[in-house]
This record gives sequence, C-alpha cells and structure tokens, in this order.
Amino acid sequence: MKAVIPAAGLGTRFLPVTKAQPKEMLPVYDKPTIQYVVEEAVASGIDDILIITGKGKRSIEDHFDKSFELEYFLKKNGKHKLLEDIEKISELADIYYVRQKEQKGLGDAIYCAKKHVDGEEGFAVLLGDTITTSDIPCTRKLMDIYEEYGSSVIAVEEVPREKVEMYGVIKPKPLKDDLYIVEDLVEKPSQEEAPSNFAIIGRYILESEIFDHIENTPPGVGGEIQLTDAMRFLDEIYAYVFNGKTYDIGNKVDWLKTSIEFALKDENIKGTIIEHLKELLDERA
Repeated sequence: MKAVIPAAGLGTRFLPVTKAQPKEMLPVYDKPTIQYVVEEAVASGIDDILIITGKGKRSIEDHFDKSFELEYFLKKNGKHKLLEDIEKISELADIYYVRQKEQKGLGDAIYCAKKHVDGEEGFAVLLGDTITTSDIPCTRKLMDIYEEYGSSVIAVEEVPREKVEMYGVIKPKPLKDDLYIVEDLVEKPSQEEAPSNFAIIGRYILESEIFDHIENTPPGVGGEIQLTDAMRFLDEIYAYVFNGKTYDIGNKVDWLKTSIEFALKDENIKGTIIEHLKELLDERA
C-alpha cells in the first residue's frame, strides 16, 4: 500500500514563524513534525510515500534527502551516533513529491495524488500536521481493518462537543467494539448540527474511487474542496475509534504542549525540564 501525506497548507495560524518555514517542519522536541508522520507510515509497513507540497515547502524535500556535506562533517569529527541518525532519515522510504498549485483545500490536495496511487486497491492518507502514538500504529490498524472489510476506513476519536466545529464529524452506526459504520459525514458542523462528537483525526485508508468524487465535489466550508464532502459519496466507510493519543500540531498551544510532553519522554533531560517548569511556576505564584 502507498501513503499520501498532504503538507501544502500555508500554516497561517503559526505566522510569522511559518512565513518561510513549513508548519510541517516545526520541531516537536527533536524532530520535525512530518518526520513523525513518515515514521508512522513506515512502521505500518509502507515504503512508498507521496508528500503533497506547495510553494515554500522545499525544506521538506531537503530534510528527507541525503546531506553529503553534513554526513562528511559528522563522520570526520567522530560523531557516529548523530551520523547514524541522519543517515536513517534519508533511508526511511521511497519518498516522492508533487505540488498543489493552488490552495483549494484538502480534497484538492488529495486529488494531486491521483496519478501516483490511482488503480491501487486502496491508499493511506496521513495528515502532515497530526502525530499519533499507540502500541500498534494508527495507520497499521486501519490497514488491517481495510484488509478485513475491503472498504474505506478512517480513524476517529471522541472530542468535547464544543470542539466539533474544528473537525470533520461522522454519524456512526455501531458494528463491533471500536468499529462503526459511517452513515454520514459533516465538515466543521456547528454543535447543533453535529451528528455526534466522533471527529476524524487525520488518518484514512481510501479507495481510488475517491478521485472521481473529489472531481465532482463543489467547494464547501471556507470555499475549499473538502475531502469530507467527497467521502460522503463513497459506497461504504468504516470508522475505527483510535485508542492511542493524537497530537494536533495545527495551532501554537497544542504544538508547544506536545513538544514539552515529548521532551519529558527523554529520560536524559526529563529531570531538567521538570525542574525548570517548577521554577517557572514558583516565579509566578
């Protein structure tokens, strides 16, 4: 199975830092956000990845490419552990790139992948600004469900009712355990219009017929071609309630909280970070 990672958004909620720096390249502790996403795809068994980029996103390509000068410098100076880490990045998978020419929404970004994945039985989509963590990678779990049922499947999680307007939201019909049949989908509904509080979290397995539906989908919320709107025309969709943890790096507060949380997982600096946070709290007490 191939994976598509949309990473063409302007990152306006992070301005001015994203004026010349893609939001997907913002570091979460010691890695850029998009590296976590690529690593999830690879951990799920995918080694063919297409990243949808846009103007000003060249640093994404540079990050996953070899860096001969840097590697030579690290080797020359005996920094073997760093050299190993850097070499692994360029060897993660076969990564390809295509540009979304205009900012026309997530649906249009996915449509840019048509020539790369069309004809496949199904392909994975991982949003480039969302990190997930779990014992079994979220994308791997979706792949397993797809192999069992042979239909598109998306990952969802319950969110507070007051936050539904930030997500695509499904109308679920229980099937078994953490698996539902999707009866309808709504992009960024109001609290009153939301059919549930099960929100789509940026992980999908889609069948190639989605491209025909995107092509016939008019602009929706924000004047953009919404993937959620196109998915309404798929014959059957399953929704898996993700039991891991999702990190939305699409806004400054959640990005900062995630970076701190990931730093605290590093035993080498955990104590220092905790002590510093305590000092800051004491200063403001």
